[in-house]
Amino acid sequence: MKFLDQIKIFIKAGDGGNGSPSFRREKFIEFGGPDGGDGGKGGSVILKSERNLNTLIDYRFQQHHKAERGENGMGQNRTGRSGEDLVLKVPIGTQVFEEDNKTLIYDFIKPGEEFVAANGGKGGLGNTRFKSSTNRAPRKFTKGTSGEEFTIWLQLKTIADIGIIGLPNTGKSSLLAALTNANPKIANYQFTTLNPNLGVASYDDKEITIADIPGLIEGAHEGTGLGTQFLKHIERCKSLLHLIDITNENLDNSYDQVKNELKNYSLELLKKKELIVLNKTDLIDSNTADEKIKNFSKNKKCEILVLSTLEKESVSKVKSKLIAYVS
Repeated sequence: MKFLDQIKIFIKAGDGGNGSPSFRREKFIEFGGPDGGDGGKGGSVILKSERNLNTLIDYRFQQHHKAERGENGMGQNRTGRSGEDLVLKVPIGTQVFEEDNKTLIYDFIKPGEEFVAANGGKGGLGNTRFKSSTNRAPRKFTKGTSGEEFTIWLQLKTIADIGIIGLPNTGKSSLLAALTNANPKIANYQFTTLNPNLGVASYDDKEITIADIPGLIEGAHEGTGLGTQFLKHIERCKSLLHLIDITNENLDNSYDQVKNELKNYSLELLKKKELIVLNKTDLIDSNTADEKIKNFSKNKKCEILVLSTLEKESVSKVKSKLIAYVS
């Protein structure tokens, strides 16, 4: 499925139906009174969050959305049928902004949330409503009011318990696949992951959501590489798993490069709970690995684990640690 995390759309609620100016027409009744019914209410445009969605791609090809109009009132005091609401489904983590793309209107953080983005118009009044002791045959009726219409922006920021971060080609997608039921694209070159991938990890009857964030390179906070469009997805992750390729010549530089990008983008990201995992231990001998781990561990305040995604035992250890992190 293609990924899209920002889109501008136009929404229009249905207009209310007009009231009816009808009069009774019955045999042997020469002057029947007013019997015009009210118009129906216009349908509203409602946004609803869905658990199984993770992209806004459906809105790329249809950017105008209009709810149904209310039916006009009818004779015999019959009220017109109300227009059906238009329900637009969005992923959890979607934020709704006004046309300026700066003013936040609503933020979906749970499944099943509903937000009325545009209210339907009110139905007009039929002439029966205007009958009085001094006006037995009113011809007055009112038209329905127009439904609200807006241009809005939808922005998706991934919500996950754990966000996997690191430089390109450190094995983030392989780890996500090993930990969860996700099926991300995996290959041995930079920027294999072009979109955040989500998966659910289960362990001892507990579940956590894990997001694989595309690799960060120097200058990402300024838009270099895949840049800020993916850094924003880290903001909503509760904790971070910092994955580092243990075969890199300088582990401290690899670690600091990513941390600097997080700091330059938002200091709030540095406050998140962090677990460091050194990956690809199967590619170097144990003595070299032990020496690199010893040197790298100096002055690190967070916990450090080692991993090979090819070894089920080490994957299981990381999974249990992640479950404990968010419990």
